[in-house]
Amino acid sequence: MVNKGVGLFVCVIVIVLDIVAGILGVRAEEAQNQEKHLRLWLFECKEPSQEAFRLGCGAILLLIVAHVLANLINGCTPCSQDETHKASLGRQLSLLSLFFTWVIAAVGLGLLVIGTKANHKSNASCGLSHHRFLSMGGILCFVHLLFSTFYYVTATASAH
Repeated sequence: MVNKGVGLFVCVIVIVLDIVAGILGVRAEEAQNQEKHLRLWLFECKEPSQEAFRLGCGAILLLIVAHVLANLINGCTPCSQDETHKASLGRQLSLLSLFFTWVIAAVGLGLLVIGTKANHKSNASCGLSHHRFLSMGGILCFVHLLFSTFYYVTATASAH
């Protein structure tokens, strides 16, 4: 566990990184929607957006950094199933929020990567629609912020 002041500072940095990543994901979706495209049911032909690609890459990078920092704030605390059942309620909530943080980061990162890859300049083609992947990934950055903050609060509270 790190010093309380340092931990709070890093938590604020994680919050800022997640907010900026979420905004970049939503803006990337807006940039992607400004490009020419023809859509028929689930299939779509579109020109890739270089701006959406750059914004998506930025969102991916910031989400990764935020997730790494959120996990490093409280240190690595692997535990066995027996330790989990005997742990206090605060510790169990901390582990549950850590689990959800990982799931949300994985899904959000996957959505951002798929949406960003669809806007790579060599991908001007027709195929399955990747519509709203960037904005959904951006929204999950905001959800990641909530669970990362909850993880910090519960882990800090259960340590004392």
